[in-house]
Amino acid sequence: MKRYVLFSLSLAVLLFSCSEKKQEAASTVGADAVTDTNVVVKPLYVTDTVAHDTDDPAVWINPADPAASLIIGTDKDQDGGLYVFDLNGKIQKDKTVRGLQRPDNVDVEYGLMLNGKPTDIAVTTERFSHKLRIYSLPDMKPVDGGGIEVFAGEKGVNERDLMGIALYKNQEGRIYAIVGRKSGPTDGTYLWQYLLEDNGQGKVSAKMIRKFGAYSGLKEIEAIAVDDRLGYVYYSDEGKGVRKYYADPEKGNKELALFGTTGFTEDHEGISVYQLTDTTGYILVSDQGANSFQIFPREGNGTNPHNHPLVKKIKVAANKSDGSETVSIPLNKDFPKGLFIAMSDDKTFHLYRWEDIAGKELKGIR
Repeated sequence: MKRYVLFSLSLAVLLFSCSEKKQEAASTVGADAVTDTNVVVKPLYVTDTVAHDTDDPAVWINPADPAASLIIGTDKDQDGGLYVFDLNGKIQKDKTVRGLQRPDNVDVEYGLMLNGKPTDIAVTTERFSHKLRIYSLPDMKPVDGGGIEVFAGEKGVNERDLMGIALYKNQEGRIYAIVGRKSGPTDGTYLWQYLLEDNGQGKVSAKMIRKFGAYSGLKEIEAIAVDDRLGYVYYSDEGKGVRKYYADPEKGNKELALFGTTGFTEDHEGISVYQLTDTTGYILVSDQGANSFQIFPREGNGTNPHNHPLVKKIKVAANKSDGSETVSIPLNKDFPKGLFIAMSDDKTFHLYRWEDIAGKELKGIR
């Protein structure tokens, strides 16, 4: 769930060209802006169907031509796959990977050094093999030597059954995978974080760096998202709320926030981040049972960056949405202000224009 990425100077200019007026508007939203309506936001496109069960999307943005960007989505089954779509939702058969053992979540990151060259990657969690599977982008060729085992040594029931993943690239360019599982301990070590590197032969290796993350024990933890720019990781403790930590392991394992603890019909699910400016924007969290998303300010409430009050609720056409993704830059004429993607339980992903998600309540749209 990659949220937004800077690729080139031209895109960076687009990303940070918002006016001071827009920054001010984005930072002053609050609970008084909350709307809860029966209006259902419709997608611009619905993707082609996958074979079994969609779960989580990610987006690779083409730095040379954003209109040629790719959507990668998981097909969650024992004979599952990573499906690749264009921005019209059409399957790209030559890039789609099949035969994976229940791939659950997927994320994208840019510029991992392999064979001395920066390589964009898509990483998915393969639940039944207990491995990370890693593919180069945009060709979707494996660069993992057959997969990388994680949660080694865990013995509890379902404690090696992989689910969520988010990739984090720090200011020095090091790339980490933050990985969740079907079940885990309540002692603050539910998530494990791995440093991804070249193994010396042009393949990816993973070194476990830290164990962190509170867990209520109520349901499970799946959805994970990282805000690279601000350095935070968010994850859904499904029966409790959204938890926030530093993504940088050197900053420690203190929980910074627990929000979204009320007003959810069922599970807290997919998380994505829309970036307005360097420091402002929105965090979107799926309320799966209500076919809706709750939206919170990325920057907090202005005086406290870790206080995330509810800004808006939106109902979407996607049914029982699990994973989601947001792109915060112009892509093409269909998505001039960005893209929001939501999984739907009819084997598809729904592609929404950001301005349709934002409506009139979310200020500061560039």
